Amino acid sequence: MPNSARYIDRALIDAALDGARGNPRLRRNVNFHDRASHPCQRLVNAVLPGAYIRPHRHLDPDKEEMLVILRGKLGLVFFDAAGNVIDQALLEEGGARLAVNIPTAMFHTAVAFGTGAVVFEAKAGPYLPHSRDEQAAFAPPEGTPEAGAYLMRLRGLFVGE
Repeated sequence: MPNSARYIDRALIDAALDGARGNPRLRRNVNFHDRASHPCQRLVNAVLPGAYIRPHRHLDPDKEEMLVILRGKLGLVFFDAAGNVIDQALLEEGGARLAVNIPTAMFHTAVAFGTGAVVFEAKAGPYLPHSRDEQAAFAPPEGTPEAGAYLMRLRGLFVGE
């Protein structure tokens, strides 16, 4: 039913993680918006360990990004324009940090730990693929041999995870 309430429950989170396991990119989105052009993008995003999310930023001044942890652990890394790490944080279910608001124009990425992480994500639409200026030139593109080593360096920032 298109006009019925949709819930984020354990079954949806489990399904998102199962979908990530079946995806070569080790990620899976479950969208709550009905189209890429919707002005408010709302989704559940499941990320498994080993998923590489190339550092990126959103240059549109209306594209702040909010992440709220629903399950697991997700390490966030923030960079300056040269690729230097300027901050890092761990979002953890039941932990000290449960959510983050990422300002526009800040380079960021995320790494999953344990059995994976699931976050609720919200930002302004429409959805547009990252432009060249939004992709971090200091980080290797997804799918390249260098991406795996870069991901391992990022994971190393979170000692003990």
